[in-house]
Amino acid sequence: MSLRLDTDEESGVAVVTIDRPQRLNAIDLPTAAELASVWRALRFDDAVRAVVLTGAGGRAFSTGLDRDAVVPQPASPYSQDDPLIAVGPKANDLWKPVIAAVAGMACGGAFYLLGECDFVVADETAAFFDPHTSYGMVSAYESVLMAQRMPYGEVARMVLMGNAERVGARRAYEVGLVSEVTPAGEALAAAVRCATVIARYPTEGVQGSVRALWAAKGADRDRGWAQAPPLITLGNLPNERQAELFAARTRTTPRTR
Repeated sequence: MSLRLDTDEESGVAVVTIDRPQRLNAIDLPTAAELASVWRALRFDDAVRAVVLTGAGGRAFSTGLDRDAVVPQPASPYSQDDPLIAVGPKANDLWKPVIAAVAGMACGGAFYLLGECDFVVADETAAFFDPHTSYGMVSAYESVLMAQRMPYGEVARMVLMGNAERVGARRAYEVGLVSEVTPAGEALAAAVRCATVIARYPTEGVQGSVRALWAAKGADRDRGWAQAPPLITLGNLPNERQAELFAARTRTTPRTR
């Protein structure tokens, strides 16, 4: 199993941990299926009233899709099988509040998860970036989700600068991606404290509020996602060329803002 689920029935809080630290918590296809399964199971667990999502090991929350994952694609430019489209709680109809606790790197496909969490707590080691363009790929679903949380210019800069820049925890807080910055190693505890407070409230009102907030920007998100499959098909370099660019990446230290 690539996930851990720890439930405290007294507080009503569950902690979901992506447990692949040796792969920087990258999501392979089995892990994607496990995430969807966990969210669906939590819908039926009345003992859980709030959830925290984090990554094991401290070096990364998640680095997105595991590069060893093989995802066959249809030939049509209007169809794309995206392996991460259903890894988030909202995609699985979970309306219990989910708080992300981020330490270390969060990049690329990690934004599918962060974009569907209700708010983000990060420690001072957190660094957010989107490497798609560096490797000849279109950032579509991820950038649409981040545009729900950050000003357009900040999302555009993160997407277009690729591997050259990282958004540090403090800057992420300043632009609204992160709601709280903690000392190193304390993000999970801070997120659990928030979840514990929320779990004390009547669950119907809490879940209704989550649903209302998600619906508020739903039309923009749906329009953006509708454009994603053809843009990815037309804009992505062939897989072999992407792999070449990834292998040839420089080891220079990216600038952190």
